[in-house]
Amino acid sequence: MLSLIDTRPFPVAPPRFNLAGHVLARAMERPDKPALVLLHPDHDQSIGTHDLVAMVRGLATALLDRGLIPGDRVLLRLGNGLPFPLAFLGAIWAGLVPVPTSAALTRAEISKLSALVAPRLILAEPGIALPETDAPVFGPALTTWANLPPSPLHLGDPDREAYVIFTSGTSGTPMAVSHAHRVILARAAMHAGWEGLLPDDRLLHAGALNWTYTLGTGLLDPWTTGATALVPAAGTLPAALPDLLARSQATIFAAAPGVFRQMLRGHLSPLPQLRHGLSAGEALPDALRKDWHRATGTDLHEALGMSEISTFLSGSPTRPAPPGTAGYVQTSRHVAVLGPDGQPVNRGEPGELAVATADPGLMRGYIGQPAPQGAWFRTGDVVQMAADGAVTHLGRKDDLLNAGGFRVSPTEVETAFHTIPGLLSCAAAEVEVTPGTRIIALFYEASCDIAPQTLQQCAEKTLARWKQPRHYQRLAALPRTANGKITRRALAASFRKDDP
Repeated sequence: MLSLIDTRPFPVAPPRFNLAGHVLARAMERPDKPALVLLHPDHDQSIGTHDLVAMVRGLATALLDRGLIPGDRVLLRLGNGLPFPLAFLGAIWAGLVPVPTSAALTRAEISKLSALVAPRLILAEPGIALPETDAPVFGPALTTWANLPPSPLHLGDPDREAYVIFTSGTSGTPMAVSHAHRVILARAAMHAGWEGLLPDDRLLHAGALNWTYTLGTGLLDPWTTGATALVPAAGTLPAALPDLLARSQATIFAAAPGVFRQMLRGHLSPLPQLRHGLSAGEALPDALRKDWHRATGTDLHEALGMSEISTFLSGSPTRPAPPGTAGYVQTSRHVAVLGPDGQPVNRGEPGELAVATADPGLMRGYIGQPAPQGAWFRTGDVVQMAADGAVTHLGRKDDLLNAGGFRVSPTEVETAFHTIPGLLSCAAAEVEVTPGTRIIALFYEASCDIAPQTLQQCAEKTLARWKQPRHYQRLAALPRTANGKITRRALAASFRKDDP
């Protein structure tokens, strides 16, 4: 049997469509229901669906009043609060294209990204680095937005650009991923095939709102299904999450594996309302899954995906993933495991995971590059499909690093250290410090040892926190091929925990 799963037909968008209108349609049916609850240590801020929609439509008016026209891009430099989801949906409602970015990016980093997307406007909060650009900047004004006349919903071709997100490429140059309005329809496959999301659920996501995992699973999916999104305040530590889950009566909890791991190290409050947890961003070790079930009595369901198409493989409450696997292909997907000849391999054989380019959840393309061609979009993930269709993730074909769920280009990390005197060459790699816990390490050649403080200060100047190495180690020589190319995968064997 071939490693090929075809569960189509794909969902079809109407000729005139808008992602934000689709997301908020259920919310507008129940205007008195809480749509969003911002969880603070000493109080909660609840936003009803009526107020949420009013502010989204008011923001759309504010953006259009500044002379923007449908198709213009708006760079979001916002923190982990209410303005972020309002700006994201408000821009899309108006036919504009929001570009969410991490508030942790440095001026140099955000300047590179801004140059790729050429925004017409920047929506920013104080204290967040701005790019070097001539685009005008203005700040959030929630009260003003709520009182502005509502903008009509901009309808158009479902394949037109809806939003842009960023992912790293192996060249070290960030890739701007353009997504269409139609992508929201493909997310319906996740509601049952992974999240088990119901209209009365209260879903708490531990990640930052600008992370695509949080944006989709933590906000868009609950609102699309009529559920309530719960968002912890910025800076909330994993140790505080059990109390927030209990107090907010969360029924579903989503996070990266590292968050679940840190929570298990502390005291877990009883979570009588919690039905299950969702894990994505990096591999979920079976031991962590078992430890969580012993501590809470609930299951963790993992999903595998990427910025270009979100998740498409997962376990779910109705079909849990067998131990050691990432789960099954979601309904309305067309997935194959391809060999070197581009054809599906037999089940049980390793190959490269690929999704159909016809999938409405697949990106429009990378900005500045042609749209995906051919029948298959290759993900770069090496997997193996069992006879029953369960898929086991075996690793990556490229050298991308995974830092707490964020894919990071090793070249981008390495470039940050090239100006350090005495450093001859360096290479970034993932290393496992304890079972299931992986960090980014920088290995370097130099004429003498370089103080870790010097290396760390250099990293802080040019790299966002999640991209910064957590371990520095000098080697007599970096491992190289016969052609002189550094073999990053061989670096993990050189890792020594007792080194600074």
